[in-house]
Amino acid sequence: MTYRVNHNVPAINTHRWMSNNHTGMVKTLEKLSSGQKINRASDGPASLVIAEHLKTQVMGTTQAIDNSEAAVSMIQTAEANLSEVNSLLGNIRQLILHSLNEGAHNDSSLTANQKEIDNAIGNIERIARSAQFGERKLLDGTNGTFGNATGENLKYISASTNTGDSREEGFDVKITSAATKTNVLGSTAVTQDILDAGETLIIIEDGKQARYTSNSDDTADTFIQNFRNAVDQKGIKVDVNLDESGKINMTHKLYGSRHGFQVVSSSSGILSEMGGELRVADKGDDVHGTINGETATGKGQYLSGIDGAKCVEGLTVRYTGGDSDLIPPCRIADKWVEGEEPPNELAEIPEGGVSVGRVFVTQNSIKFQIGGNGKQNADIAIGGVLPENIGKGVANVSGFDNLADIDVRNYQGAEDALMLVDQAMQDTLEARGSLGAFQKNSLESNLSNLRIANENLISSESVIRDTDMAKEMATYTKNMIKDNTSAAMFAQANQLPQNVLQLLQ
Repeated sequence: MTYRVNHNVPAINTHRWMSNNHTGMVKTLEKLSSGQKINRASDGPASLVIAEHLKTQVMGTTQAIDNSEAAVSMIQTAEANLSEVNSLLGNIRQLILHSLNEGAHNDSSLTANQKEIDNAIGNIERIARSAQFGERKLLDGTNGTFGNATGENLKYISASTNTGDSREEGFDVKITSAATKTNVLGSTAVTQDILDAGETLIIIEDGKQARYTSNSDDTADTFIQNFRNAVDQKGIKVDVNLDESGKINMTHKLYGSRHGFQVVSSSSGILSEMGGELRVADKGDDVHGTINGETATGKGQYLSGIDGAKCVEGLTVRYTGGDSDLIPPCRIADKWVEGEEPPNELAEIPEGGVSVGRVFVTQNSIKFQIGGNGKQNADIAIGGVLPENIGKGVANVSGFDNLADIDVRNYQGAEDALMLVDQAMQDTLEARGSLGAFQKNSLESNLSNLRIANENLISSESVIRDTDMAKEMATYTKNMIKDNTSAAMFAQANQLPQNVLQLLQ
């Protein structure tokens, strides 16, 4: 055995172990008191990085949950106001049906109905302007689609959430053929002899029928006027006139191929080719053209971007001009005789159509951040329900453009008003349906996923970061015993150099 005095190696070794045991006990105490396995980067660099990433994601999903819940509240507020608008539209519709009961009304009662309708429309406008969530207006149209058109005969009607933003240049509208009306032109002039013999005219349109038989007192003008009165009384949307040559000319009041009628005349050529035979009127044409170079479908004077059309899906415009507005007059030089006025002849419409103006569309949809990371958002456009923005795009004889225009003080006006109110209700119901679908599919479904993800992220972070208290208590007990033991052994090691004194005795 070797005895040394200057360096007590056993004591140094024991001290090292005592320090290790004490450090382990201190770290265990720290984990027990903080509840966390990782209190500093040195406790586990890789685990710390993962845990901090998880913590960031937990914070993000927690905020996304709050955002989504706020979005649900906003959508519910808008939908509740739209429900009230629907109720008012239902009341307006009931008043219109009451007004259509023409035999039971006079001018005073119709005026009273109109005043009540105006009041309901005013309430719709009030709701549209006052409905808000916080400081954001919901139903005044500022969160939907804006549009306008340039061009003498071009009008912007509507756009959907699928319609793209036109930017500064707008969408070019080209027309290849304008809309026309269904028409019948007699081939024989109405003469007094025909009238004296008792001429009968019959017209059938949309399930309604009118007829008139001439009498000896009729002239051509009174005959047409009496037949026109019969047509109007039945609510048939057809204009009846005599042309310059005395032939009967009948034209549907609405444009397009969807509006037809049939006629019968007792004399050959007056309307029917053969007396007593049913003649189908020559069908009108729908407008044809393109929007921004994309194929569009026509319905009367209305031209709409088809489903899937790039940028212009759901965009509807109205072209009110005729084919003559599409063809500029030109002078034909080879037909000009010197000394005479050059003749004006019409050129043909170019194959690709004629540009009649541009449509400008701006999308102002509301964006919601519904995820814990960037670009995890959802947006929805809430259409405005101001009276001038709903009930649009309905072809009608009275010339009503929107709900704000309706007037039920005459039968035709009430009929047309009913169509516009039905369209306004459809517009509002579509808006409610869109809000409901957005709430259910984009918000509530996402909320469920976020809550599950948040729970899993917290669980994952807990596994990495949180202390297993039972395990650490066992470790603490072990380290405490080892610390006490090493302290005792350190005292014994410090006594070893004392053995050298035995050699000096």
